[in-house]
Amino acid sequence: MAEHIFRTAQLAAEAAAEFAIVKIRHAIQEKGQARVVAATGATQIKFLAHLVAAPAVDWARVELFHLDEYIGLGPDHPASFASFIRERLVNKTGIRCAHLLDGLGSPEAECQRAAEAIRSAPIDITFTGIGANGHLAFNEPPADFTTEKAFLTVDLAEQTRVQQVNEGWFSELSEVPKRAITLSIPEILKSRSVLCLATGARKAEAVQRSFAGPITEMAPASALQGHSDALVFLDQEAAKLLRHT
Repeated sequence: MAEHIFRTAQLAAEAAAEFAIVKIRHAIQEKGQARVVAATGATQIKFLAHLVAAPAVDWARVELFHLDEYIGLGPDHPASFASFIRERLVNKTGIRCAHLLDGLGSPEAECQRAAEAIRSAPIDITFTGIGANGHLAFNEPPADFTTEKAFLTVDLAEQTRVQQVNEGWFSELSEVPKRAITLSIPEILKSRSVLCLATGARKAEAVQRSFAGPITEMAPASALQGHSDALVFLDQEAAKLLRHT
C-alpha cells in the first residue's frame, strides 16, 4: 500500500481518477475488458466526474459492480447507491454491463447473484473510500476479515447512519436504513488494484487509525495495508494526523 497526499480534495480526486484511467486502459489492452468495482458517497463525486470525462476509454468494454447498497431502498430511490452509480457513471459513459445491487430484493438472493457475477473473473480495480469510523465499503468495525463470502448483509453503525444525514443523502436519521449489503473485506483484497480516496478533516481520525497503526478489524480500512497494489489518495486535511505530514 502507498499513500499520496495532495494540497486539495480536487487535486486528490483528479490524481485518483488518472490512476484509475491507467488501470482501466491497461486491462482493456491486456485482455479486451476491464472489470471495475465502483464506490459511492460525497467523496467520490469529484473523482467520478473527472473519470467519466477521460478521453479514449472504451467504456463499452467495462464491466461494472458496486461496493454496497442499503437494504430496503430500491434502485430508483434518490439515496440508493444504484441510483448514484447510474447517474454519475453508467449514464455518462454508456457502460453496457453493470451489476447493480437491488436493495428491495431478497438480501440473501442478491448476495448470491452478485457473488456469482463478481467471481466469474478477476476484478481489475476497486474504488473505495473510508467511513468516518474507518469502515471499508459497509464493513463496520469490528469487520469480518476471514469470511469466505463475497457479499454480506450487515448492520449499519449509528455513526455511519449519522454520516449519511450529515452529507445530505437523508433529511433525518429515521430515514436511513439500518441494514445493508456489502462487498466483503476478503473480496475487496482480491482485486488486482485498490484505489482508496479520502478527503476532508472529518476523515482524519479514520485515516490515522487505518494507515498509521496496525491492521485491525476495529479499523476495517486498515486491511488495505496488506494489499500489494493499494493506493490511498488523500488531501492535506484528511492526512493531517499522519506522522509524516
